[in-house]
Amino acid sequence: MEKKLSELKPRELAKVKKIQGEGTLNKRLLDMGIIKGTKIEVIKVAPLGDPIDIKVKGYHLSLRKEEAAQISVEVS
Repeated sequence: MEKKLSELKPRELAKVKKIQGEGTLNKRLLDMGIIKGTKIEVIKVAPLGDPIDIKVKGYHLSLRKEEAAQISVEVS
C-alpha cells in the first residue's frame, strides 16, 4: 500500500518508493540517506503534525510535514 510519509503514524515501518521534491529539497533528502528502497520508521509526530521524527539507517531525523509529503512510501 503506497502512502505519503506524512500520513504514517508512530511505529509504522515503510520503504521509500519515490521522492517527488525537486532541487535543493531532493538533494538534501538524498544526502540524508533517504533514497529509493531505504527503510524508514516513524518514531513520533508532533501534536500539530510538524515535525515528524523518523529513524532511517540507524539515526533519527526530523522532517517538516511538507517535506515528508514529498516522499512516497510502501507500508510494510
